[in-house]
Amino acid sequence: MPEKKLRVECLAVTPDALSLIYAAFRQCYHAGFVADMWPRLLSGEIDPEVQADFVAKTMESGHDSPIEHVSLTFAIEGISRACSHQIVRHRIASYSQQSQRYVAESDMDYVLPPAFAKIPEARERFESFMAEVQSAYNDLRDILVAHGRKTKANEDARFVLPQAAETKIVMTMNCRSLHHFFHLRCCNRAQWEVRALADAMLEICKEKLPAIFKNGGARCEQLGYCPESPKFACGKYPTREPIG
Repeated sequence: MPEKKLRVECLAVTPDALSLIYAAFRQCYHAGFVADMWPRLLSGEIDPEVQADFVAKTMESGHDSPIEHVSLTFAIEGISRACSHQIVRHRIASYSQQSQRYVAESDMDYVLPPAFAKIPEARERFESFMAEVQSAYNDLRDILVAHGRKTKANEDARFVLPQAAETKIVMTMNCRSLHHFFHLRCCNRAQWEVRALADAMLEICKEKLPAIFKNGGARCEQLGYCPESPKFACGKYPTREPIG
């Protein structure tokens, strides 16, 4: 029953991502058919730096729908069920999560909140409770198996598992949805665990597609002010003055 740490890996990016986004943007402003331009993009005849500059400047104007044509797929482990519940609220995405029905939690990994880790008595009580949960899960699963539930035992025994239970997930999001995800989840007001995940994903996105994500992150970073009301602002940026 070890404590599990966050790990994020990029599994895939849409092939020729920058050129595809460039082509989609150009089709909006180009009289011709971008399919005729596509071989020139793939051959490098149109400089990738020219493509990146055009995309970045067009995005700065507020036009960002063409970046939906490209997506990234992430493999994520070391997050809690509490964190995964927040992630799946982002609807424009695809998710494949480790099942507690088909994967037995006989040796459950868990996520330890940093606030508990800093206080010895809190950590001790938390880890003691995790051990109690593990014992209850194993006992209930054994009882169910003994009474004929067999492969179905997991689906009922899991009812005692805590939100701290570690989970793994594969997630695919298009670039526009990722920007929205970062706007909300990189914010200082986001819960610490989902913020750590968002920060890790953003670093990967900046490495893979700098033209698209160089200015990614919390919304305030682009705006230069906090879009929240003063009641909810973290104080890093001033809030926008009300009109009138």
